[in-house]
Amino acid sequence: MPEYNYRIVNVFAEERLAGNPLAVFEDARGMDDAAMQALALQFNLSETTFLLPSEQATSRVRIFTPANEMPFAGHPTLGSAYVVRALKHCGNALSLEMSAGIIPVNATGDVFTLQANAAKTRPARLTRDSLANMLGLALSDLGERPLWVSTGNEQLLVPLTSPDAVARCQPEPRLAQRHANEAGMVKIYVWAETGDEQIVARFFFSKHPGSIEEDPGTGSACANLGGWMLAAKRPLPITRLIYQGDHVGRPCRLRLSVDEAGKIFVAGRVIELGRGTVSI
Repeated sequence: MPEYNYRIVNVFAEERLAGNPLAVFEDARGMDDAAMQALALQFNLSETTFLLPSEQATSRVRIFTPANEMPFAGHPTLGSAYVVRALKHCGNALSLEMSAGIIPVNATGDVFTLQANAAKTRPARLTRDSLANMLGLALSDLGERPLWVSTGNEQLLVPLTSPDAVARCQPEPRLAQRHANEAGMVKIYVWAETGDEQIVARFFFSKHPGSIEEDPGTGSACANLGGWMLAAKRPLPITRLIYQGDHVGRPCRLRLSVDEAGKIFVAGRVIELGRGTVSI
């Protein structure tokens, strides 16, 4: 019976029992797609990753939610990079091959920084009334124009007028499903500026049809926020500290930066929590 080693890490964590948890399988050779999907459901975290050899990068990474495989996600990238560095002793500069492309990652101590793909945007064709109803908010809570943004994982980014509006947001599953992305997935990121280059944010998604869940720390959405800011022609460079996860008891701190050339970077601290072995 084959045995596979894994590690549990917390990403975007400022303390051990915080951040967004991730399971990383150290060597997934010999696993088929069905086994990876079944293990992701077994762990039932927002994502589980599987490391494989790569001819193009330091390692290949496959990312599974309990329901499906994803081409890119932020906290799995940073958490996987932590494990790859530890296993391969490759130093602080590495690259990960994902379905969305090659993602460069750099580390300083336990803080890892990914460089996201260039953002693609498209209009969100919702009336403000329908958007407010979907989010359970008043029209006055809606900020600037929402956009669909993708740096590898398309999401609906909705700026709100205040942190209080972010706190009150309660997406209605049936209405949210009407506004799924092109892959049929509900992925909604709401956020508000709080001053001093800080942002409070929440990310809602459908783990199972007819339900809405909340992710504690969403690196892909942080990268997409950089894309939204580029589309909104915010002055460069951009630096923001994003507070996410406090509403679900898992505080996450994400660092977004966009340089003068428009390159988007997402950073966060990674803490290893434990290790184990499974037999399948």
